[in-house]
Amino acid sequence: MHFPGIIPAAITPFTADDRVDEAALRTNLEALVGAGVAGLVATGTMGEAGQLSDGERRTVVETCVAVAGGAIPVIAGVSAGSTAAACRHAAAAREAGAAAVMCLPPLNYRGTTREVIAFYAAVAEAGGQPIMAYNNPEASGIDLTPAVVAEVAAAVDAVVAVKECSGDARRIAALVNDTDLEVLVGGDDWALEGFATGATGWVSGVANVAPADCVALQALVEAGRLAEARMIYARLLPLARLDMTPKLVQHFKGAMDAVGLRGGPTRPPRLALDEAEREVLHAAVAALRAPVAA
Repeated sequence: MHFPGIIPAAITPFTADDRVDEAALRTNLEALVGAGVAGLVATGTMGEAGQLSDGERRTVVETCVAVAGGAIPVIAGVSAGSTAAACRHAAAAREAGAAAVMCLPPLNYRGTTREVIAFYAAVAEAGGQPIMAYNNPEASGIDLTPAVVAEVAAAVDAVVAVKECSGDARRIAALVNDTDLEVLVGGDDWALEGFATGATGWVSGVANVAPADCVALQALVEAGRLAEARMIYARLLPLARLDMTPKLVQHFKGAMDAVGLRGGPTRPPRLALDEAEREVLHAAVAALRAPVAA
């Protein structure tokens, strides 16, 4: 199992009566696949997985699998606060057709390395699929340092990739140099740096809004055309910087609405953006639409 390229962390759109909007989800996913993305993440943080029922999670994963049509992999987020819940999500993801799972360490519990290893081993057994470990200390309360990631991967064969989202771009180089894992950028505003350092892919929020630009960015960096890559990156950055904020979901759903896709409302406890936040988002979308400098 490999995870190269641009992999949008798909949002979950809702209807006016707060149901998963399957038609809108399919429309969004078809646009992503048409833009040349390399995979899809379902039921991640961007997909408001924590606010979905088990049945809704299943619907989202199955829709992603149907749109992907076997041409690109679907990776299901299975993060949870308990081992039992993460294992249940992993088993359900396999039954829904996901090719792999992505998983934070147990939420809100700063466990020991031995406990983290036991957790990933249990998820591997329950799901029977490759695992992308997800390091996001802000979300989980645990920092999977490169040394810890290496220990986990050595103990759990199913852990084959890591999504690095600590906020420290230096971690990418450490992981590339010190492990045999596939290393994916996990924060939108260090994608260029991550690709230049050797990351093979990018699990991306901004790719929901501008997938073709994200695909082009990686291709330019890998071709050594850094001046051109920086021009695209400059347009992406104002929106990309909204990824590592508490209102990332509201921002990216709002940006999708602005470019003609289907973002829509978020579920509580997330609230709508206030006027000042909408102004920030408006400026970010305007930058995205600006012509690439010659």
